[in-house]
Amino acid sequence: MGKKTPAINSSSTADIAFLLLCYFLMTTTMGSQTGLSRRLPPMPDPKQKVEDTKINRRNILQVKINSADRILAGSEPMDVSQLKDKVKEFLSNPTNNPNLPEKEVKEIEGKDYLVSKGVISLQNDRGTSYQAYIAVQNELVKAVNELRDEFSMKEYGRVFAALTEDQQGIVKKAVPQNISEAEPKDVGKKR
Repeated sequence: MGKKTPAINSSSTADIAFLLLCYFLMTTTMGSQTGLSRRLPPMPDPKQKVEDTKINRRNILQVKINSADRILAGSEPMDVSQLKDKVKEFLSNPTNNPNLPEKEVKEIEGKDYLVSKGVISLQNDRGTSYQAYIAVQNELVKAVNELRDEFSMKEYGRVFAALTEDQQGIVKKAVPQNISEAEPKDVGKKR
């Protein structure tokens, strides 16, 4: 008669695996995913007059990217490197140009500020490359960030990132990031 090899008791293996799973679920931190934050313009008032709608077109800068990754800002074609300055000029309207956005006085934390009503409307083609899309997004956000830095330096003597949370909140209200994105479509053919 041969000796029987003793079997390993595996009844607690499932319990140990479960405890390890619970341990890793409780101790692992999930990285917070940050996306591109966008704020859509408010819905127009149904009682709004047609004349008002025509006047408010000055408050919208349409940025289009076609399937050949060419950029059109307003009515002029441009390189991605020119876009940031175009957006900054549009949003700040330094010379109070009647073709650029209106500014309205808003009270923010007890102080009046001139706030641009400008909105950047981004439209890309279904054939637009991901690289071109992200490059344009970066330039739009860079323009807003530079305007916020300029405002922060003027108001507080420091760049936006060095401000307190409350001060940053004021700057965000005074220099809003109004970027609206439309659903991709065929905005232009390859040339």
